[in-house]
Amino acid sequence: MNLPARSARQQAAGRTVANILLEIKAVNFRPEESYKLTAGWASPVYIDCRKLISFPRARRKVTELARVEIEESIGHENIDAVAGGETAGIPYAAWIADALMLPMQYVRKKPKGFGRNAQIEGDVQDGQRVVLVEDLASDGGSKLLFVKALRDAGCKCDHCFVVFFYGAFPGAIETLAAEGLKLHYLCTWADVIDAAEAGGYFTPAAIAGVKAFLKNPAAWSAARGGKGG
Repeated sequence: MNLPARSARQQAAGRTVANILLEIKAVNFRPEESYKLTAGWASPVYIDCRKLISFPRARRKVTELARVEIEESIGHENIDAVAGGETAGIPYAAWIADALMLPMQYVRKKPKGFGRNAQIEGDVQDGQRVVLVEDLASDGGSKLLFVKALRDAGCKCDHCFVVFFYGAFPGAIETLAAEGLKLHYLCTWADVIDAAEAGGYFTPAAIAGVKAFLKNPAAWSAARGGKGG
């Protein structure tokens, strides 16, 4: 998968986040027994970004890098609020909204079913320009559920930010772009592989297995009973 070129600042941020994720053991390599991701893909690698909530200094650094990326790529003046997707996106949205000094909301996967039947919690204004925040993205499909809820509530949501983007599965950026949504991220698997090799975090065999997956993720997944082809 060919990703858009990144600036020197973005590349440095990707390396920093990759090292943080490796240091807190949020990166899981298992080429011999695949994980099944929420989107249906089979993968030998899994990132647990939720783990970052337990590491204050690490999450502060990631939040600062996220603030810079959002301000540089979207522009503070173009954002009225930050919304987190249930559940992993909620803490990230809270930290980033605080760093940007902006209102925060969170979006449920489905309406509560009682009271106001709200799917979005927080103060929502018609025409509000909202950035959706999640922990990670694989093929991007799950983001559209939250974006639809925001748009149905009268918000303008043209941007999604994630800490980690697999950057491997086909059609992810195109799927979101087709719905008028631009994806912003700090780190990809390419960053993690580079950092893992440099830091000796995993065996050469494990890294070779992941590289084999990254050469053709769809075929790798399909061969192991996951989405793909």
